Amino acid sequence: MPASPALDAKSPASERVAVVIPTLNEAESIAAVIATLPRRHVDHIIVADGGSTDGTPQIARGAGAEVIAVGAGYGRACLAGAEAASDSGVLVFMDGDGADDPSGIEEMVAALRSGGYDFVIGSRTRGKREASSMAGHQILAGILIGRLIRVLYGVHYTDMAAFRAIRRAALLQLGMREMTYGWNLEMQMRAARAGLRIMEIPVGYRRRSGGQSKVTGSLRGSIKAATRIIATFLRVAMERRANSNNPCRATALDLIPTWGVP
Repeated sequence: MPASPALDAKSPASERVAVVIPTLNEAESIAAVIATLPRRHVDHIIVADGGSTDGTPQIARGAGAEVIAVGAGYGRACLAGAEAASDSGVLVFMDGDGADDPSGIEEMVAALRSGGYDFVIGSRTRGKREASSMAGHQILAGILIGRLIRVLYGVHYTDMAAFRAIRRAALLQLGMREMTYGWNLEMQMRAARAGLRIMEIPVGYRRRSGGQSKVTGSLRGSIKAATRIIATFLRVAMERRANSNNPCRATALDLIPTWGVP
């Protein structure tokens, strides 16, 4: 499978950056998304496809990405992409609909490479949004969930955006279980509970450039996603009580090397 032309086999694996893009019928936008990625900061592009029927995998492969077939489930696609990026120390997740502004990748990667952070998440609510790119209930949900997470773990988020970057080793130590729409929230909660050094930055957000959203594009999709998000929040929050009885439990930071060390 082809990787990005920018991939340098001599670069330390801990410094390589893989962009993971979960897709499901994104033929109208995926080529442009791949083309606009900043290759100076991206070494490997992985499209984790959940069973597209519109030619998305072929288009993505032609645009220079490695494509893996992962089966149904947003979280499953993200996890499979992370596991496939074994040559990279940093993972950037973003959607394939053209809504995320890839210019934010440089700041995210720089924050991780500085050694000061382990997880950087883009906040659409704090960034510049194109008109009608987000529904009011999406903005409200991100703010509300963020406040609840602050009560639980002392970490303040303002969004549950897909656009984020994390050390691969840290992610794989989080014990991610959510294979559907609750993946983003579960990552944020587990990262906060594990004591990862977290940074939130404002990012630009646009209307999707093609296709229909699987979440906000229909009432059924919105209800399904909301149900999974609520269920994920309750499940992970309840785990906190069980783990609080074990004061010797290691955090993810205890299990990963210092940045730049193989």
